[in-house]
Amino acid sequence: MSKQLIECVPNISEGRDEQKIQDIAGVVETVEGVRLLDVDPGKATNRTVITFVGEPENVIEAAFRLIKRASELIDMSKHSGEHPRFGATDVCPLVPIANISMEETVTYAHKLGKRVGEELGIPGYYYENAASAPERKNLANCRAGEYEGLPEKLTNPKWKPDFGPAEFVKAKTTGATAISARDFLVAYNINLNTTSTRRANAIAFDIRERGRVKREGDSLTGKIVKDEKGNPINIPGSLKAVKGIGWYIEEYGIAQLSLNLTNISITPMHIAFDEAVKKAQERGIRVTGSELVGLVPLNALLEAGRYFLKKQERSVGVSDEELIKIAIKSMGLDDLKPFNPRERVIEYLIEDKSSKLIDMDLKAFADETASESPAPGGGSISAYVGALGVSLGTMVANLSAHKRGWDDRWEEFSNWAEKGMAYQKQLLQLVDEDTNAFNKIMDAFGLPKGTEEEKAERRAVIQEATKYATEVPFKVLDTCFKSMEVMKAMAETGNPNSVTDAGVGALCARTAVRGALLNVKINASGLDDKSFATEIVSKGEAIAVQALSLENEIMTIVESKL
Repeated sequence: MSKQLIECVPNISEGRDEQKIQDIAGVVETVEGVRLLDVDPGKATNRTVITFVGEPENVIEAAFRLIKRASELIDMSKHSGEHPRFGATDVCPLVPIANISMEETVTYAHKLGKRVGEELGIPGYYYENAASAPERKNLANCRAGEYEGLPEKLTNPKWKPDFGPAEFVKAKTTGATAISARDFLVAYNINLNTTSTRRANAIAFDIRERGRVKREGDSLTGKIVKDEKGNPINIPGSLKAVKGIGWYIEEYGIAQLSLNLTNISITPMHIAFDEAVKKAQERGIRVTGSELVGLVPLNALLEAGRYFLKKQERSVGVSDEELIKIAIKSMGLDDLKPFNPRERVIEYLIEDKSSKLIDMDLKAFADETASESPAPGGGSISAYVGALGVSLGTMVANLSAHKRGWDDRWEEFSNWAEKGMAYQKQLLQLVDEDTNAFNKIMDAFGLPKGTEEEKAERRAVIQEATKYATEVPFKVLDTCFKSMEVMKAMAETGNPNSVTDAGVGALCARTAVRGALLNVKINASGLDDKSFATEIVSKGEAIAVQALSLENEIMTIVESKL
């Protein structure tokens, strides 16, 4: 069963004392199985965002230790900063990452809060999905009044803490803590060429979902307009799932929009950025760049890269690295300081760091193949040859998208290039997966075989590994065959100056199909499940016949254009 993973993103009320920050963040690494991903301090806000990930029980243990250490080192009675805050560990959200539901994550949030209240005596509130009441769902409501308002708030029956004592004695130094289970939130600041907090706030109110209170006359100082029940009327902002304020950052000498993108499938970073550009221009202000606080999912940057390339009417069928580069430059993520995706993208930080074939240079890969080790073998090489083949088809698509005089066809070829890159990614993953499959068989043969029970268990594991080692090259041949659609389309309609590249791509793909089929056959021969073995070999042979026919068709097209 796959591991359950949750992320924890505590925000502590210290962003200036580096020793304290490192001391507090360091306790995370005292818990086995928890990986500290990021520590992002802000001097002006006097706040640090810490990010770590692991299995649920380990993560909440690390979170508890962090909250405890923060309460020992941070004195809230002496704290000041630009960001709203009410506690040493101001917020501590848990985010489901893999193989865990939001409901399960809520349970862990409640478990953490209960322990913080009982063992540390720190009062606090559950918010977002962990909230105990509708009015507590919004963090802004829980934190209203901030630290200075806690003496009154904690004794107000309406705002009795969800955990910890309803008194200010202990909280005088620790403040309160808000704990939640929530979806992935992107903390995103947008830089302005102004020093005016008032103007930054006005733009933030234009954008954020909550908008602004309706007023008579001046939108900031006019009399508040109320409904028949006496409640203030709000004018909604232009973007859903966005919270935001404006502030001045002395460290940079500029005002910023401080946005929380609470659901990036509704409002992604690039849409928030472009909307800020639009709203700022309407007020005579220019956006100069932006700043990501903490980590971001890979897809958020890839989507942004595609978005800005499409605006330029350029092909989006390029590598992840190129898409990320376009996203960084388009949104000015490196405006204030360098932006290193390897340190800011969550998938890159939690990926398997073990050596991979596809991370080798060409010579090292060739030398590794030529060595006396039986892996990588024919299956991995077939996958790699297939990846090279579809890369050629993708190249033709990209050249066609940017061909002079074909400007009105950029999207047609961009779509083909995007398909090609998807096939290439699959095949590059299969380069390593095929070698891993072979290693599973070798590991299985190394199991003990003394007792009858051990022999039976060993044989079962060998059979399971062999089945997997048969399925992987079948994926290779199937993917290579399907990828030939790109080469055919490019031979037919692509840049005629590159038609031979489409032809070479087709030859590579068909070679990869034949090579992978050989691996399917030899591995299937070792299976006890003869029905499965016969079926998968039969399917593979049928695909190989189709691949040969398609290769001939493509080569006929290529030859006709020479």
